[in-house]
Amino acid sequence: MKIGILTNEYPPNVYGGAGVSVEYLTDELCKLDHGRHSVKVLCFGEQNEQTANLLVRGIHPSMDFRTQDPRHRKFLETLLNDLVMTGEMSDVDIVHCHTWYSHLAGMLVKQLLQVPMVLTTHSLEPHRPWKVEQLGTAYHASSWVERTAYQNADGVVAVSQSMMDDVHQLYGVPFERIGIIHNGINLDQYKPTPEPQVLDQHGIDPKMPYVLFVGRITRQKGIIHLVNAIRSIDPGVQIVLCAGAPDTKEIGEEMEQAVKEARKQTTNPVIWIAEMLPKREIIPLYSQASVFVCPSVYEPFGIINLEAMACETPVVASRVGGIPEVVIPDLTGLLVPINPRSEVDVEPANPQRFSADLAAAINQLLRAPEESREMGKRARKRVEDHFSWTSIAAKTLAFYEQVIDQRGSKT
Repeated sequence: MKIGILTNEYPPNVYGGAGVSVEYLTDELCKLDHGRHSVKVLCFGEQNEQTANLLVRGIHPSMDFRTQDPRHRKFLETLLNDLVMTGEMSDVDIVHCHTWYSHLAGMLVKQLLQVPMVLTTHSLEPHRPWKVEQLGTAYHASSWVERTAYQNADGVVAVSQSMMDDVHQLYGVPFERIGIIHNGINLDQYKPTPEPQVLDQHGIDPKMPYVLFVGRITRQKGIIHLVNAIRSIDPGVQIVLCAGAPDTKEIGEEMEQAVKEARKQTTNPVIWIAEMLPKREIIPLYSQASVFVCPSVYEPFGIINLEAMACETPVVASRVGGIPEVVIPDLTGLLVPINPRSEVDVEPANPQRFSADLAAAINQLLRAPEESREMGKRARKRVEDHFSWTSIAAKTLAFYEQVIDQRGSKT
């Protein structure tokens, strides 16, 4: 099969779960059936690589244009990239798009090349209303692009049961066109890797337990709720926040103020690493943490939890989206309810209660270190049994074949 993949993120430009998914899925698709299938990836950036059955081309057109609102520029640049992508894509049997950033290109390729289009549901714009802060009214335009793409897709890969339900309810995609295929993890990379020198490098005391957060500074990841929980975490614990790449200047400033206040209200060291660290540092940080915390208010799947679990670290996470399909309460960690404001506004109705519940769950694991270590071991076993990229790539290829067969039967 000749597979075309359209994406915003691709190494080295990976900043979220969608980019991680595309990276590992592409690698495994190229290995299936002894490398019989070819994969062509078009992405945003300056990538340029080619192997026997993988071609990667970064798209980075330069064009100056006016905008009525500076926040519209990112959206319009995305459309420009998509137009160039459309012209670059050729000779494929199917086109697979990741996130709304590539959806316009996917729809055009579908029509121009007369091939089926598959979308993977990494997130959905209606559940991310805070993006108005970034895009202004262009958020309504990105939502329109996304909705139109789903209504024209030949097949949709939902990364969780929760996302399958959302795609059907929000965009009316028939269930028979949706397949649930979870994201996965590279078990050879993500494994227990104790390296005390990484702790020293970031000023973390190896003799004191620490609670770890890894993620972008964005409303979606709920980082502010965790920072507000710090005051209620038991003494004698370090809180390590690997949090960078703020979505907006405003949320970056809000984070700074929240951390400043948290440090006043606790005797625990709060170590803020304000950057997105490479895997060679993140994996040892996961491995040596007592608890990993994922306080997301919206999480279609949550690859970040798999990364921690693969390193034998128990997880405290929000009971939202696809997370309950990954983290099993009292077996591999604990889940904290959010009780959102509404079906669309996913922020907690009572933020103070959510922060207090996060702290209570963290303290529960910290107070039972032996049971927490057993949870970590069970977490690793669960990841090994259910979330290998090899099996996920095979399921994806089978879904492609199903979509192509269904399209052929209609023509």
